[in-house]
Amino acid sequence: MKKNEKKEQKKALKRKQKACSLKTIRKMKRSDGLTMWHVNAYTMRSVVECTATRYGKYLAMCTYQDENSEVTYRQMESAVKHVGLYLLSQGFQKGDKIALMGEGCPTWMLAYLGITSVGLVAVPILPDFPQKDVLNILAESEAKATVINGKQFEKCLPLVGTGHRFIRLDDLFEIPMDITKVSNRNEFMKAPGTSISAYKPPKGWEKIWADSAPKEEDLASLIFTSGTTGRSKGVLLTHKNLVWNADESSVTFFHVHKKDKVLSFLPLSHVYEFTTAQILGLICGAEIHYLGKPAAPSFLMPALSDIRPVIMMTVPLLIEKVYKSAVKPVFENNKKLQPWLKWSVSRKLISRTAGRKLRLAFGGRLKFLGIGGAPLDPQVEHFLYDANFPYAQGYGLTETSPMICGHGPKNHRLGMLGKVIKGETVQLDNKNAEGVGEVLVKGPNVMQGYYKDDALNKESFTEDGFFRTGDLGVFDKKGWLGLRGRLKTMILGSGGENIYPEVIEALFNSQDFVTESLVVPEDGGLLALVKIDLESYAKSMAIGVSEAKADAAKYIANLKQNINKDLSSYSKISTVKLQEEPFQRTPTLKIKRFLYGRKKEEQKTEQEKGEGPEKKN
Repeated sequence: MKKNEKKEQKKALKRKQKACSLKTIRKMKRSDGLTMWHVNAYTMRSVVECTATRYGKYLAMCTYQDENSEVTYRQMESAVKHVGLYLLSQGFQKGDKIALMGEGCPTWMLAYLGITSVGLVAVPILPDFPQKDVLNILAESEAKATVINGKQFEKCLPLVGTGHRFIRLDDLFEIPMDITKVSNRNEFMKAPGTSISAYKPPKGWEKIWADSAPKEEDLASLIFTSGTTGRSKGVLLTHKNLVWNADESSVTFFHVHKKDKVLSFLPLSHVYEFTTAQILGLICGAEIHYLGKPAAPSFLMPALSDIRPVIMMTVPLLIEKVYKSAVKPVFENNKKLQPWLKWSVSRKLISRTAGRKLRLAFGGRLKFLGIGGAPLDPQVEHFLYDANFPYAQGYGLTETSPMICGHGPKNHRLGMLGKVIKGETVQLDNKNAEGVGEVLVKGPNVMQGYYKDDALNKESFTEDGFFRTGDLGVFDKKGWLGLRGRLKTMILGSGGENIYPEVIEALFNSQDFVTESLVVPEDGGLLALVKIDLESYAKSMAIGVSEAKADAAKYIANLKQNINKDLSSYSKISTVKLQEEPFQRTPTLKIKRFLYGRKKEEQKTEQEKGEGPEKKN
């Protein structure tokens, strides 16, 4: 290489370092008035280039107990370029859609960033989706290729030999299009192919790379939700939607530092995990450690001890299970503690002792436990609050990329979810006497709209551009937003009263042996379906499980009487039933309410209409 070329390269590197420095970024003036914190443009390419420039030698991501999976920030940038340039060399053009399906791992992120960094659109698919839903999404999105791991591959078998292209997520190898002989997972994993992350671009690739740079308003993700009615909607999210939300959240809730460890075990196709753990973690220089296996306690607990994460995102279901299995029994079974739990001061001291032990179980370094995806059990939240545990909640939806409001791990208000993120505007529509109204939001986080659904888009936005979330919220005196339920799950009492089933469910869920419950309208009254931990109940009562089933029916009847004492006359439960089978759920673990209660014809109508956006609070 000539001396002049070396000098030019050094100058280019210095310009890049200056452009990606935090000092330069934070002095940038934008016409839209937004303040930038970690990236010099709200695009996935900027995420990659800025982070690689600042944190090049540091570890970016890896899978737990897999040394070969480690990827530094500099290696990430190289792989992303190779993936993007390979896809362009194969004839993919700006706006083309490529599906992405598999459990969280470094290659998932490399594939996503490679796809979106050259103007292509990623279609993340939840790995829990059944084959029928997967094939429908691939057809509706018109995806030209699918990046998929061996575990999920057989869901796409009907597309083998049709010309649909496949890239193996496990090693980022494109398998030749003529794979008609591949008929199962093992054959797919053994099939030869071309490494797209090690692609050697031709001369002049720099111009191809520069010309393919995406713009902030370009589409980055097309995410198909499976609403609680089963109706799937395609959410159109831009680069700016996702990257701005991560960038602004990084200074609103908790300051992540370089080399902070993030433990990731939620699906990356969930925008909650993707934005607040993946993109936010990367722009701050964190290490993302993927669990690599389902979060069963037998595997999760040793991983927590080994990784010792600083940051984790989880869903309420997990932390509620931890509380009910490890904390609640200690409080209830220790007779010496009972007198002290009646007093708030002593209860807090006991809770803080339990909180310190719980934090040690999480590795001892945890500073931020993000809880989202569904409402948190008030009893569990009260314990975390008393225990001074570093939990944080927020509220948002897939359609809002996701964060609308939230709070940090040292700033809590029981029953409230936080202040609205700077740069967004939230209004409450059609408020009642209690100040409760539908949450409307406008800002750089709000989606472009629903894919190929003009009627739904018209219904989902106000004339002045606010997105209708379908959630009922209320502001307190300090500007914190709290939720009171879904607009479409709110039940209208016989006298026109508003009944929020989620509030009643929380009362049931706080009772001994109750794992979950569902309150729905039926025959002019309210039906409560209550699921009991029969094994624990049988053990406590010293009876067999078969006997426990019959006895549990009497137990929940008593619960009904006790809970009705705390409810207003118009919201009392009229019927209670034991729910023996697990509730049917969406992939985001929300119960499919439309399947329970009411009359069958009403259920059918509600399923056809859809229940609105997918909530990620």
